[in-house]
Amino acid sequence: MKKDKKPLFPIIVLATSLAGCSLAPELKTPPVPTAAAYKEIPSGSAAPWIAAQPADRLARDAWWTLYGDAQLDGLQKELVANNPDLAAALASYQQARSFSDQVRAGLFPSVTGSADVERDLQSATAPRSGTGKPLFYDSNTVGAGASYELDLWGRIRNQVASGNAQAAAAAADLENARLSLIAQLVDDYIQLRGFDRDSAILDDTVKAYRRALELTKQRHDGGIAPGLDVARAQTQLDVARSQAAQTLAQRALMEHAIAALVGESASQFSLAAQTDAIKLPQVPTGIPSTLLQRRPDVAAAQRRMQSANADIGVARAAFFPSITLNATAGYQSSQFPNWLQAPNSFWAIGPSALLSIFDAGKRKAQVAQARAVLDETSAKYRSVALGAFQQVEDNLALLDHYHDAAEAENSAVAAAQRSLDFSMDRYRQGAVNYLDVVTSQTAALQTQRDALDLDTRQLRASVQLIRALGGGWEEPGTDGVVQANAAAAGK
Repeated sequence: MKKDKKPLFPIIVLATSLAGCSLAPELKTPPVPTAAAYKEIPSGSAAPWIAAQPADRLARDAWWTLYGDAQLDGLQKELVANNPDLAAALASYQQARSFSDQVRAGLFPSVTGSADVERDLQSATAPRSGTGKPLFYDSNTVGAGASYELDLWGRIRNQVASGNAQAAAAAADLENARLSLIAQLVDDYIQLRGFDRDSAILDDTVKAYRRALELTKQRHDGGIAPGLDVARAQTQLDVARSQAAQTLAQRALMEHAIAALVGESASQFSLAAQTDAIKLPQVPTGIPSTLLQRRPDVAAAQRRMQSANADIGVARAAFFPSITLNATAGYQSSQFPNWLQAPNSFWAIGPSALLSIFDAGKRKAQVAQARAVLDETSAKYRSVALGAFQQVEDNLALLDHYHDAAEAENSAVAAAQRSLDFSMDRYRQGAVNYLDVVTSQTAALQTQRDALDLDTRQLRASVQLIRALGGGWEEPGTDGVVQANAAAAGK
């Protein structure tokens, strides 16, 4: 028995010595230009940039509660439960996990079992293996086999590493889909409520213009005002009615979009009008660079780069022989009685090696292809990271400048209303014609709608900023993730 084991000893020694061998190159993350601080926030308020590592697994489950709207909270729960795009992303992640489990199985031996009970007829014209062998005979076999590929060159380990990285990328894709869909829901909801408030402004305007039309008619009937004043008042009223109808049309489209996001039929879904203002959340301006690590799309791009790097090791391993340890054992007999007895036993054990000698450059091309995939994923990672910086800067700039614009616009609203009140008083006194009133009415309505539009745009910019930050942030010098305000923390 000792003689039989000696040929396996060199193979075991070789496998042990090469167990840690991997032909995958060292991964080099492409550099991304970064600044010492965000450009669009006050200087000195940002923490310095630090080396980024994926941290997208941090919780981000309550940021929408910053807007303080209970109905929005309920819609978000419906989205997570019913959105078909999110369900598709979950299925894609489950596929990637299953594939990762498949390749991981290559790290372990495979064991098979078999059993055959046959009645055979040998060809009458076939060469006989021995004289006197019957034409009809039984062949009964039961046995088991095991095989294990020695991962000397790290091919299987690199396949597992690639599969794990792809599964992690799919998990990040799932989180990115969830973050994007929730951000889209919040954005659509904010626009819907903006249309509600715009409708309220226009409804009040229509009422005011109707009263102004009645006043001009009375003055016209009394011979005080010309017919031109009546025509101008009627025009103002009709334009306001048209604007109100257009706003309702836009609201309907937004309501339908929300229905699709939460997985409901647009024909059966409705949201009652609500004119309460949504509060603008206070997103910290002193945002550290670690926030960009939390973006799931950046993490997904980095993990696909890791997968591509491991695939280079898989392609390189094809230049070396594949060595497999095989073992079989069982019982075989031409007689069914007393089948499972020692004289009928058989076994075989030993290694096998397979090496491609000539393939017309196929393996070389596969390595080149794997390197090109790594170059592609590296470039995409760099693009996603640069885009992340851009999105944060964009929305910081929007919030900053919209804030200044809103202050000026609110002052304009007050001034326009004073002008309108003054013009109406002067018109009643007969000091001015109705053209002055029309001019003041137009300015008052326009400034009110512009102020509302700026308010809505600020809210939308805050949504996109939170999304650009990965759905939340960490206060500098703390370990806790700030998801929302005190109301969210109490959940």
